[in-house]
Amino acid sequence: MNTQRPEWNDANNALVGNGVSMVTLYYLRRFFKFLEEILTQVDAEEIQVSAELADLFSKIVNTLQSNQHLLAAKINNSERRKIVDALCQAGSDYRETIYDNGFSARKVAIKLEELKHFTLTTLKYFEHTIAANRRADHLYHAYNLVSIHHNGELSLDHLSEMLEGQVAAISSGYLSSEETLALLDSLSKSALFRADQNSYLLYPNKALPGFLEKNNIPAEAVEQSKLLQELLHAHNHQIITKDVLGNYHFNGNFKNIGDLNAALNELENSAFEHLLFEEKALITQIFESVFNHKSFTGRSGTFYAYEGLGSIYWHMVSKLYLAVQEACTRAIKENTSDSAVHQLMNHFYAIGDGLGIHKSPEVYGAFPTDAYSHTPMHRGAQQPGMTGQVKEDILVRMAELGVFIEDGKLGFNPVILRRNEFLNQSETAHFFNVENKEIEVQLNENNLGFTVCQVPVVYRISNQFGITIHFNDGTILNFENLKLDEKTSHEIFNRTGKVSKIEVFVTEQNLRG
Repeated sequence: MNTQRPEWNDANNALVGNGVSMVTLYYLRRFFKFLEEILTQVDAEEIQVSAELADLFSKIVNTLQSNQHLLAAKINNSERRKIVDALCQAGSDYRETIYDNGFSARKVAIKLEELKHFTLTTLKYFEHTIAANRRADHLYHAYNLVSIHHNGELSLDHLSEMLEGQVAAISSGYLSSEETLALLDSLSKSALFRADQNSYLLYPNKALPGFLEKNNIPAEAVEQSKLLQELLHAHNHQIITKDVLGNYHFNGNFKNIGDLNAALNELENSAFEHLLFEEKALITQIFESVFNHKSFTGRSGTFYAYEGLGSIYWHMVSKLYLAVQEACTRAIKENTSDSAVHQLMNHFYAIGDGLGIHKSPEVYGAFPTDAYSHTPMHRGAQQPGMTGQVKEDILVRMAELGVFIEDGKLGFNPVILRRNEFLNQSETAHFFNVENKEIEVQLNENNLGFTVCQVPVVYRISNQFGITIHFNDGTILNFENLKLDEKTSHEIFNRTGKVSKIEVFVTEQNLRG
């Protein structure tokens, strides 16, 4: 999972080549669980695919199955390299075949049971990897760095904690309610929490090194290399220099390791050639340890705005909001303990309270109901615009209100809705109906109103559940539960105008305090 297309977060776009994305894997796990469910609904014994795709599928399946025994323990660097090489070769063969010849007309059948087994096997790899990327503080890694070694090993290093990784880990659906709660407890105490905005940074803030703190080679590193010592002794500054204070530096004209390699190649057929081939790998290793170019993420680690250092990115906070809402709803559905649900709900409400709409202009730094890209450390909200944040906030709000669609039927189940959202006095609400005409709906004390497909919905607190449908022709239809039938649901979805109002009766016990 190379970050050639690094998620939505182009602030990390310099990771191309060395970055491996746990974020992608978390979402793949979510997708494969969805695929697992879809495959149970397929009414066929086999699926026809191109011969080329069938060959790729076969190679991937063979690789995963032949190495599945390794999932019982921690996979070492040699085993990891073996698996990655096999999967890369399968992908490379497939790509070259298509590029050279295109798809043939020949079709091959893949049995549905094979697809189901492949999905289960792949999920085991995903879940093994997620568990391996859990940090000691209960947070989860977001991006890792891959190093391929000449000895046939493939090793991984980790970048710092990122909010994106925590959102994706929760969204994966793999974590239990207790694990999600541990993550959120740790997150609220971590370097990602920004108290002045009661919200979360994309990445921990840090102080960038000054000019004199850069390009300093440790003396012990120079002592490891006879070549560097001989170059210094010969006053050859092609690779290394020593300043008047006795500190060592690489050639200040080097932009990257390519420039270093070019300079090293110039030492061939020179007095230093005898050491060059022995120490070239060592010199490049020292160079990388000094500059750590592999960890360079782009503006996320160098700018002080534009989703850079110290910045809150509001879209990601809303993605966290949605992920925690899903976790809360799932915990309730799975009959998780009341204590755990209560604590998850507290995190959910706290994240929501940190969004701009709940803040004063003085705190937010802008008009609170306007969508903004980010808030850097040194000023208020910046870059107004209709960001993706709006999408997440709408999804969360509909989930809070308990609106759901299942088997083509509209239903209501407000299990995370707060009691204090209901009116404490009568008000008149204004809606635009499907004919784009403004209409009024009277809301009384202990009511809450909103619309679904331009049909007004009124929640009323009662001692029992139920729904009353009001039609424009004056007829009324009652349901004793909180789910409509298919016919009435389709009238609403298709905006026929036949339904004038939906009354939903919910109990006090169903609401959150």
